[in-house]
Amino acid sequence: MRVLIAEGERTLADAVAEGLRRAAFAVDLVHDGAAALERIEVHGYDVVVLDRGLPGVRGDAVCRAIVASRSTARVLMVSAAATVDDRVEGLALGADDCLPKPFALAELTARVHALARRARPAAPPVLERSDLRLDPARREVFREGNQVRLANKEFAVLTELLLAEGAVVSAEQLLEKAWDENTDPFTNTVRVTVMKLRKKLGQPQVVETVSGAGYRVR
Repeated sequence: MRVLIAEGERTLADAVAEGLRRAAFAVDLVHDGAAALERIEVHGYDVVVLDRGLPGVRGDAVCRAIVASRSTARVLMVSAAATVDDRVEGLALGADDCLPKPFALAELTARVHALARRARPAAPPVLERSDLRLDPARREVFREGNQVRLANKEFAVLTELLLAEGAVVSAEQLLEKAWDENTDPFTNTVRVTVMKLRKKLGQPQVVETVSGAGYRVR
């Protein structure tokens, strides 16, 4: 799942980005409202973590633009103002959730997980198919009851495949959702990651290659 962090405080932004990447999210990072609007036009984000006090184009305007575009991205608005009125104003603008600063990274990560489940057709908190069970919040994967330890990108790819519920997911779609904008679009990283994922999940293989189309979990 892909997240945009639009945060004016660079130290905080870097810490949030690192925490979400450890939770297997693909993360893009901007520090002003104009840059946020540019990224949102290009990429299909699941969640936007939006600083209400962004420099330049303010967070309120960015939130309005996201709502007006009918994007499926969910907005988690963060604000240095911790009053009830401020949170109510954020929700009235169209934000899906509001979080006052300072916040615990664990709470922000949990809120992003919850919003990401609602960004597309509503997904259950635990994804299951065949003999696989994936818990995004706890970052755990089990096959036939046995825990499988995956690297971040392997976990992200498996999440996208399970969300597809047996439909084919192209390499381009996986690249869009599991990697950030700094990834070379012509790289073979998707194929390599799927190969490593298959090896860790063991036999019989559950990740199927559909020639000329992509991958799916049977």
